[in-house]
Amino acid sequence: MDIQSLEKVSLSARVLAMDAIQEANSGHPGLPLGCAELGAFLYGYALKHDPADPAWMDRDRFVLSAGHGSMFLYAHLHLAGYAIGLGDIKTFRKVGSKCAGHPEFGLAPGIETTTGPLGQGVATAVGMAIAESMLAARFNTPKRRVVDHFTYALAGDGCLEEGVSAEASSLAGHLKLGKLIVFYDSNKITIDGSTDLAFTEDTGKRYEAYGWQVLRGDMYDFAGLERLVAQAKGDGDRPSLIILKSVIGKGSPNKQGTSGVHGSALGEEELAKTKAAIGAPVGEKFWVDPDAYAFYEKRRTELAKARAAWKAEFAAWKAEEPVLAAELEDYFAGKGRKPLDLPAFAAGEKVATRNASGKVLAAVSKSWTNLVGGSADLTGPNVSALPEGGDYGPTNRGGRYIRYGIREFGMAAIANGISLHGGLRTFVATFLVFADYLRPALRLAALMKQPVVYVLTHDSVYIGEDGPTHQPVEHLASLRAIPNVRVLRPADAEETAVAWRMAMERTDGPTVIALSRQNLPVFEKADPEWALSMGLGAYVVKNTEAAPDTVVVATGSEVSMALAAVDKLGSPSACAGVRVVSMPSRELFLAQPKPIRDAILPPGARVVAAEAGIAMGWERIAAPEDILSIEGFGESGPGDDVAKHLGFTVEALARIISRK
Repeated sequence: MDIQSLEKVSLSARVLAMDAIQEANSGHPGLPLGCAELGAFLYGYALKHDPADPAWMDRDRFVLSAGHGSMFLYAHLHLAGYAIGLGDIKTFRKVGSKCAGHPEFGLAPGIETTTGPLGQGVATAVGMAIAESMLAARFNTPKRRVVDHFTYALAGDGCLEEGVSAEASSLAGHLKLGKLIVFYDSNKITIDGSTDLAFTEDTGKRYEAYGWQVLRGDMYDFAGLERLVAQAKGDGDRPSLIILKSVIGKGSPNKQGTSGVHGSALGEEELAKTKAAIGAPVGEKFWVDPDAYAFYEKRRTELAKARAAWKAEFAAWKAEEPVLAAELEDYFAGKGRKPLDLPAFAAGEKVATRNASGKVLAAVSKSWTNLVGGSADLTGPNVSALPEGGDYGPTNRGGRYIRYGIREFGMAAIANGISLHGGLRTFVATFLVFADYLRPALRLAALMKQPVVYVLTHDSVYIGEDGPTHQPVEHLASLRAIPNVRVLRPADAEETAVAWRMAMERTDGPTVIALSRQNLPVFEKADPEWALSMGLGAYVVKNTEAAPDTVVVATGSEVSMALAAVDKLGSPSACAGVRVVSMPSRELFLAQPKPIRDAILPPGARVVAAEAGIAMGWERIAAPEDILSIEGFGESGPGDDVAKHLGFTVEALARIISRK
């Protein structure tokens, strides 16, 4: 290890971070100054990576969980030779820059995930480590190991205070993820001041209780870092937390060690003093020691050789295992391995859409053999078990079903990590009402365009006796409010099958499938191409001979309710002008060109909408007085009785339809 060169890298990274933050007059210099040596050690020595091939399948993954310290990542990626130039660093926090305020997946190579919401990076790293172990179990052979890498993360006090890191870390210890290494930047400072204000636990003992190996060292001791990582790698049965004593804002004469350096630019005067104190040219902005560039130029040659050796090993493995190789290539290309053979359901059959989903999931898992996932301790109620592969765990790394325990937020953030790692498709499952627990990770999945599938069952007050704590009313609206989240609420078993197909074919964001607990009839569909039309977000279930004067739009269980309400109108003449439309995805429908929308909802027709939730958003489809909704919390009791108590009935909908 060339410690002298790593020290020059550390110095250069500090200067780049300070100058970029000062230029933007915005940012967080504390972590980049306080952790510069760790960045140099990782990118200059410890990580298996190659800037010439940032998507290399078998690279080590590094997650900056403490994403506010983003200039740490940008500076070290730039120095290491990734496609982040000095021009990008000079535009830090400017619109269009690769160097956004917090690291954003997809903006530049080397950024493995979007971070900033504290704690989620730790959980995402857990997901990446799970993915590595799953793929290694599937594709490595006794002779060759083509999947063999580590996952690293850098977390701060804030990350370890947030509950999501606790959820994920507890599971990681249980799963014995020995190839996960988390560095803890223990500087004892948060925005408000010393961590003693609110955080005095023994974090090391907590992680030991989780089943982690806990190691301690000095952030600024390169030889010590080398020993600690070697020790961490030597324990294959436990993830490792390496607690590094550090100084926030190290090098700043008047601000280091204080909360004042956490989230504000140093200021020109303090910047000059800091450069002088650390031995950098005071009058030169964005200075990099030439020896740091020279070091990385040599280092990149070494890294290229290591990747070339892996490629040779991979080629030999591919020649020996052509079937496995084709499978692995399909996995990373996102392709299903076999044609999707969806189960059929007969008209008139009554099936809860959660039960239909379970049958469809079994079929989907046979097509996408890389589909993995699990439930937050609700496998039975969610009907989310996978029929093949068994449970994933320390003794079955090839298992496809993850027992997440009662950890909704951690589950969703871990799923992001599995998806980001590459090679696997994943789903998570819980009750719709508990989307409240996982929403921040779903939002990041949408932001990062990760195709995670969310199976959210018990989708309305019809779940009944569990009462208002478990009866979702505002949740569909709140999920639809998140950009790039596709919400599908299928109305029967047939729609459920198509919803799963749509979810698996989507590659640019997450899909929520909201499912019923109660049985729903499989109904006849007027549109002979309804399965294709459903991809538009809506289709005609019951049509009229002439242009309709009223269109009833519903989702989920309310489609069969709408059909019953039309039948309640009485005479054939009363029903003649009424069309019924199923709209599994309102946002997908509203995104269609106007001619398509007009074909389903003719401009001259009155539109009535029905959904067992709040009306928010349906005003885009129907007038407020033409919406049947539930605007308060539910009640404990049998589902049908609860709906009647709330005035949400077939009769109530029929009255709205018949009102001219």
